[in-house]
Amino acid sequence: MDKIYFISDAHLGSWGIEHARMQERRLVRFLDSIKHQAKAIYLLGDMFDFWYEWRYAVPKGYTRFLGKLSELTDIGIEVHFFTGNHDIWMYGYLEEECGVVIHRNAETVEIYNKVFYLAHGDGLGDPDLQFRFIRGMFHNRTCQRLFSMLHPRLSMWFGMTWAKHSRMKRKDVSGKENGCGADGTLFNGNVTTTYNTSGEPEYMGEDREHLVLYTKEYMTTHPDIDYFIYGHRHIELDLMLSNNKRMLILGDWITQFTYAVFDGEHLLLSEYEEGATKFD
Repeated sequence: MDKIYFISDAHLGSWGIEHARMQERRLVRFLDSIKHQAKAIYLLGDMFDFWYEWRYAVPKGYTRFLGKLSELTDIGIEVHFFTGNHDIWMYGYLEEECGVVIHRNAETVEIYNKVFYLAHGDGLGDPDLQFRFIRGMFHNRTCQRLFSMLHPRLSMWFGMTWAKHSRMKRKDVSGKENGCGADGTLFNGNVTTTYNTSGEPEYMGEDREHLVLYTKEYMTTHPDIDYFIYGHRHIELDLMLSNNKRMLILGDWITQFTYAVFDGEHLLLSEYEEGATKFD
């Protein structure tokens, strides 16, 4: 069967995730379970918690995941990797060794006569100036070259520590600081935000969710797009934008283990269950 799969946000290797090896194995088992049904797999960013390539070195680990990607491409399955804000720094290794197609920006693609807008989602409609500044530094070629001059032992420690701090900070905000109630609700002035167990804000509604606002504005100048699919937010969202336009946010592969699948007629947001995949 020629199905198209979409997943995001595994954050493999994170120092802030317990049982990281088991998490990687679960992802590999999922990829193995769909290999006889998949025509293409789209990885929509942050599959690694921190990934940086040097000319002659790459981060250690991830052998099960990278091996599975190589197996999938070897048998003719397209694997597309959209870089996220945690794994921007890819310079050829996954393309050359694993046969993966790397995308550094949002892409509009046609799949089975439907038009998809695909992106990780970071930086799209987010007004946070601090985040935009940091994102600009991460994408800056001069900053990247300077970082590459560091010894991998120091730079990897720095990157993994930054990624862990980012995750732990969100968890702290969700449950311990800023007037947060026992149910995870954060009271901050006139704004009330609820956080889930991973520290990510829950869906904030159509009038406040940055990706929704961005998508609605983008639709006005790109009316041909049928489906918008994002990662980044670590929430599951399946939103009808109009009678024939739909937006999905894919959740994550840390606590939710969710994915989307398209068979040419139906697009379904589902959850991986060990030993079985829905929508077979």
